[in-house]
Amino acid sequence: MINVGTFNSAAGAETFGFKDLQKVFWNMEAPRLYEESIRRQEARLAAGGPIVAQTGVHTGRSPKDKFVVEDDTTRDTIWWDNNGKMSQAHFEVLLADFIEHAKGKELFAQDLYGAADPSHRVRARVFTEYAWHSLFIRNLLIRPRHDDIAGYVPQMTIVDLPSFKADPARHGCRSETVIAIDFTRNIVLIGGTSYAGEMKKSVFTYLNYVLPNKKIMPMHCSANVGDAGDSALFFGLSGTGKTTLSADPNRTLLGDDEHGWGPEGIFNFEGGCYAKAIKLSREAEPEIYDTTERFGTVMENVVLDEQGRPDFDDGSRTENTRIAYPLDFIANASSTGLAGMPKNIVMLTCDAFGVMPPIAKLTPAQAMYHFLSGYTAKVAGTEKGVTEPQATFSTCFGAPFVPRHPSVYGNMLRDLIAKHDVDCWLVNTGWTGGKYGVGRRMPIRVTRRLLTAARDGSLNRADFRTDPYFGFSVPTSVPGVEPHILYPVKTWQDKAAFAEMAGKLVDMFRTNFEKFEQHVDADVRAAAPASRLAAE
Repeated sequence: MINVGTFNSAAGAETFGFKDLQKVFWNMEAPRLYEESIRRQEARLAAGGPIVAQTGVHTGRSPKDKFVVEDDTTRDTIWWDNNGKMSQAHFEVLLADFIEHAKGKELFAQDLYGAADPSHRVRARVFTEYAWHSLFIRNLLIRPRHDDIAGYVPQMTIVDLPSFKADPARHGCRSETVIAIDFTRNIVLIGGTSYAGEMKKSVFTYLNYVLPNKKIMPMHCSANVGDAGDSALFFGLSGTGKTTLSADPNRTLLGDDEHGWGPEGIFNFEGGCYAKAIKLSREAEPEIYDTTERFGTVMENVVLDEQGRPDFDDGSRTENTRIAYPLDFIANASSTGLAGMPKNIVMLTCDAFGVMPPIAKLTPAQAMYHFLSGYTAKVAGTEKGVTEPQATFSTCFGAPFVPRHPSVYGNMLRDLIAKHDVDCWLVNTGWTGGKYGVGRRMPIRVTRRLLTAARDGSLNRADFRTDPYFGFSVPTSVPGVEPHILYPVKTWQDKAAFAEMAGKLVDMFRTNFEKFEQHVDADVRAAAPASRLAAE
């Protein structure tokens, strides 16, 4: 049985190195964590049953404050252009100061799993200063069965102390906030931030580091599976529709954010979902909305009215309001987190320039090119100072969580697509008929119809044309989809403006990809879009 009580001088805490802790609350479940969160005034109860916590100045991740320890193990394996570097000496000081800071405190500990596949999962022990953080990570990772906890020995340990303030000169970091990862000792230290998402992404980063050596492809994607066992992957950055499009009532949801792909198929890394709550409505996303009326859900930075009812349209604290809930809160979620080989891969891009077609078929080399590019676009108002669409390239559709060079993951993906004859599609959920502010958002009915045709195989029987700018294959007609929308230039009134915008985006792709060219094969380099062609 899991000990859900409290204990002093716990063996697990002593093994890590903590000294003189006042108390450790071990593997508490939701009811007790609710009590502690409210008693400590960390969170409040919302109408319907969730608890709501505020994360203060940090309402999102702090990627510039994330560091990896450089040692003999990591020196030649980490992509240092993308990961902050911390010396072993600085980490030793930081670890000692974390342990000192924890003296006399009450901590919460959870013994959990990352990855649903028992052959590849990691045992993650998470110590938190806040009770609501303990509930959050219990929701997001995989909870062991009561008869599966005996003899649990962690493979990685996360210590999350928001009240700890780092000293850049003493600890070799950038600010009072620090996320430091030692891949040799499998320790993650998180300080100076109350944003709970840092914990879950630390586990993801760890799996991104260790799984490629086991021939497992880690992926920042959502996934679902049909009744026939045909699974599909959805890669995409924030705002591209990754969660929305994978939440299909006619298919089983595997997970909404992180998965692995191995010899037996795909598997979820998580036991929960971490969904954006801004503009959430019962009409648009009923399954997710229902979780906001359940005991056990954790909401971050959501504004409550005087009756404790959430106002999901209120972004005054942050546009990044979030809800964290166990996966089984979704009625059609997988109970195992496992599925067979994917039949389709969908790479989602929100093209605010309005020149990408609504769907295109990619060869394995083109898939690797667009996977390494990780393109989407920010639109006006999403960030301070953004007044025009801005191209954003986040390699592997998740650059902040990529410890190894992107070519490691890109080569694995290309080989898996070729080996298992997977159809790969690039889908534009952004704009058509003009750039943001001129055109309109791609109709969701069009996207869903195209994805249905891709999954049932009928799209493969369509006639295709070659896009003159990007070189990928675009269907010329699909039943139920107005023909002109498949030809982006035909949706623009000003054809010359389309040609100019398309050429500009092509050049952005080519410039961004220069840093990868020496790491990829000739066929991937050849998948680059052609420079400055005439309009169709």
